[in-house]
Amino acid sequence: MKGTKRMRRALAVAVALAATVLPTMVNAGSLDPTAAPAPTMRTMEEMRPAWDQIIPGAQRFVDALDGSAVLDKETGLVWPKIPADAGEISSKTPSFAMEKCIEISLAGRLGWRLPTAEELSTLVDLTQSNPALPAGNPFTIKYNAPYWTSTIDAFNNNAVFFVDMATGKFVTSKGGYYWCVRSGQ
Repeated sequence: MKGTKRMRRALAVAVALAATVLPTMVNAGSLDPTAAPAPTMRTMEEMRPAWDQIIPGAQRFVDALDGSAVLDKETGLVWPKIPADAGEISSKTPSFAMEKCIEISLAGRLGWRLPTAEELSTLVDLTQSNPALPAGNPFTIKYNAPYWTSTIDAFNNNAVFFVDMATGKFVTSKGGYYWCVRSGQ
């Protein structure tokens, strides 16, 4: 007897639910799209990788952060227009350069770091020298000297790679200047 009452209640609840939900579902409209769907994917030919871009210097760099920094449209990295100088070349350490980058605020923006050797070398144009930067670049380089990177030499854990802005080549050095970078890393 108790089982029958429960079944009747469950059936009554189901009928009541169906009476309220079914009309709403019927009036909800068609599930068919009103137009053909737009393509959501591009072919490989349509997608050029960022490293495949070659943008001339005058068009490659755009002022950013109220003119105190520069956006490199080839890489998406943001660089201070004037690299900070770390003082005496021979007296500084990589941790000093890293700390200075962390402390930098340009146009009220924090989030700067020491670039990797690969990142800093993206600014280099080996056909140029003193500095080895692309023609038409907006940077003011005070020192054509080695600049710190965060890349450690795999063969000598005590050495860090530098990019020499006079020649654009990787070097190891006893010290150098720093040029911080901002990115999504």
